[in-house]
Amino acid sequence: MKRYYAAWILGLLLSAQNASAAVLVTVNGDEITSDEVNKVLMEGTQGRFDSLPADKQNELRQRIIEGMIAQELVYDDAQKTGVLESKEYKQELDALISRLKIQLAAKVWEQEQFEAIKIDAKDVKDYYDKNPDEFMDKEKIRARHILVKTEAEALAVIKSLKGLSGDKLKNEFIAQAKSKSTGPSAPKGGDLGYFPRGQMVPSFNDAAFAMKEGTISSTPVQSQFGYHVIYIEDKKSAKKLGFDEVKNFIEERLKMDKFKATMEKKMATLREKAKITYSK
Repeated sequence: MKRYYAAWILGLLLSAQNASAAVLVTVNGDEITSDEVNKVLMEGTQGRFDSLPADKQNELRQRIIEGMIAQELVYDDAQKTGVLESKEYKQELDALISRLKIQLAAKVWEQEQFEAIKIDAKDVKDYYDKNPDEFMDKEKIRARHILVKTEAEALAVIKSLKGLSGDKLKNEFIAQAKSKSTGPSAPKGGDLGYFPRGQMVPSFNDAAFAMKEGTISSTPVQSQFGYHVIYIEDKKSAKKLGFDEVKNFIEERLKMDKFKATMEKKMATLREKAKITYSK
């Protein structure tokens, strides 16, 4: 498999190819595997690929695969037309390898420096005890909504749900969200999942958090998106997270803080010992 991006090449140099990786497509005998695609996706999204919506993930994955196919085709043609034997290609390749050697050395060096840092368990517990506000799990609600264009449509939905309660209300709300809502959550029955105060637009936020669990909004809630009918499925009160739930997070934070401080001192020492001349 050819190499496409410098950052990706660096990642491949640091970790061996997984022999069990699934082959997604073969181009003129060269395989493009799931591991190779995943590496590009994670590099391109700075490790946030898994947090993207499913439809965005699928779209991005397909674009990467098509791009890699195009690269394979171009590479094959470049081989046939003698590009790999050209002076320009060889010069660019040598320059790329030189840069990668520096980048690889720096990455491995930094990783070794980071792994060498140790955090005392007592410091982790002290941080937890001294910063209680950081470990409060905020009040959250799980809401569904039916989004329509006009107030009249929203009023009609509310009227049709009047008198229902419990599972009957929930099931009918879900059914109407799927058939009537214009929002992207319609296929999921209007489900917006759990969210804390301030995450939604103000009018929606204020109305939702004032409601009781298992009820719908008595009047339409207007926003820049249209008119909402809201159903509150669940409410979770604010609570302090236990030490065991957050100790790994605290340790990593303290380790990173210590790593940054260590690196500043280390780099200062290296600069003092080095001969650095700036061109005029």
